[in-house]
Amino acid sequence: MSQATSQPNFLILYVESAIASASFYTRLLGREPVEASPGFAMFALDGGVMLGLWTRSGVQPAASAPAGAMELCFAQDNAAAVDALLAKWLSLGLPIIQTPTQMDFGYTFSAADPDGHRLRVFHAVQG
Repeated sequence: MSQATSQPNFLILYVESAIASASFYTRLLGREPVEASPGFAMFALDGGVMLGLWTRSGVQPAASAPAGAMELCFAQDNAAAVDALLAKWLSLGLPIIQTPTQMDFGYTFSAADPDGHRLRVFHAVQG
């Protein structure tokens, strides 16, 4: 079966250490990577999306964008689920860079991973 698609289905974050980031994301996502090496780790997410963690020093061509230039977003079914995930992430020691707030798109908060990549949790307003 071909895995070719015209839609994005693979996200890669450039990190300081793929090993350290894989440990962080294992705790955050509650699953082990499907691939792990000193320079790269990959997680299979729901819906067929893959999350790769690539040690920045090995990226070719070299990456120039800093961490935090994009967000990984975690949609939730309701505001209570947003608050529950906030409590879990606080217990894991994640730095919260935006406390829960109501914005034009919905109820949300943001955290950061060890490299400074933004992690947004939200419940979208149905308009």
